[in-house]
Amino acid sequence: MFEVRIHGRGGQGVVTAAELLSVAAFLEGRHAQAFPSFGSERTGAPVVSFCRIDERPIRTHEPIVAPDALIVVDPTLLHQVDVFGGLEPDGWVLMNSSRSLEELQLTPLRERSSHPERLVSVPASQIAREALGRPLPNAALLGAFAALTSAVSLSSVLAAIRGRFSEETAEGNVVAAERAFAAVRGPAAALEASRA
Repeated sequence: MFEVRIHGRGGQGVVTAAELLSVAAFLEGRHAQAFPSFGSERTGAPVVSFCRIDERPIRTHEPIVAPDALIVVDPTLLHQVDVFGGLEPDGWVLMNSSRSLEELQLTPLRERSSHPERLVSVPASQIAREALGRPLPNAALLGAFAALTSAVSLSSVLAAIRGRFSEETAEGNVVAAERAFAAVRGPAAALEASRA
């Protein structure tokens, strides 16, 4: 089972990101579940959502305390919430930031990682602003997540996006996901993956 925990703030699409990730996995013939955990339901409050992906039916429904991967939508949470709690040294970390992990003062996290290449920052909000006209980073982060982990394919992420949003919004999110995928894996890989 592959378990993903997503940290962000209310209004940033954290819950939608988990749902889209689970739909992408489902489109690939796997079992998936997504659910949120709210501390407070107001915009800007810390929000956590979870996604599990497996080849077999998923029976557990409790929050994920030892994630295989983390997506951090809002880097300001780094000083408010223990976003890295339970992450093993071989885990994946995707940060929404135009700053490097060193600039975010996450060098100790990289040093204790057994796979430092699995820790990546991508400017998802900036990519979303350019593609959508709004800094809603969830679709861009899912594109980057597909590139980083290969837990789901870019084509499945794009299909999930198109199934969720109206045409204009969907296409802006598709562009954001493709650009973020390319930022992590490279432009040629993004083009090939989106055609798959």
